[in-house]
Amino acid sequence: MIKNTIRKSIEVKQHILENDDLIASIKEACDLIIDAYRKQKKVLLCGNGGSAADAQHIAAELSGRFYYDRPPLAAEAAHVNTSYMTAVANDYSYNEVFARYIQAMGQEGDILIAISTSGNSANILKAIDRAKKSGMKVISLTGATGGEMRSVSDVLLNVPSVDTPRIQESHILMGHIICEIVEATLFPNFK
Repeated sequence: MIKNTIRKSIEVKQHILENDDLIASIKEACDLIIDAYRKQKKVLLCGNGGSAADAQHIAAELSGRFYYDRPPLAAEAAHVNTSYMTAVANDYSYNEVFARYIQAMGQEGDILIAISTSGNSANILKAIDRAKKSGMKVISLTGATGGEMRSVSDVLLNVPSVDTPRIQESHILMGHIICEIVEATLFPNFK
């Protein structure tokens, strides 16, 4: 069972490696983020469950450091303030928690990285809608079909799998690739 699970994970990553369109989309996502940071903008992220953990992980790599010491980059996962999350969920609905955060924190030129393995999470879709209204660009990380997020994203990074754990493993791979490229491009002299 252990070796089979590892094999399945490798197979998904092999499919990503062989998909030139997806590789080009990862590069496009990097370019959008780099451009935003050069204009003193920020990256906001959102996701539920494991995708929330991935959002927080990617935000930490950008705002802290990835490979080497360099100035921090403005990045935050929308769910990290539990008082805010529970208040909005209680007073409005859970479907509003990310959209209201984006409305408060997002500005034109900022980036939203929206993460949902299905691509159909209602609260993520509402956040995307709010981000678009705010003039933000949206990079979506999803599973194979892209779900509803496919048609509302500026860049879609859809992992070629329908297996949630394999999708999430690949999301963090893509997140790490993005962080590495962004850091190396913006801070070439900090290595």
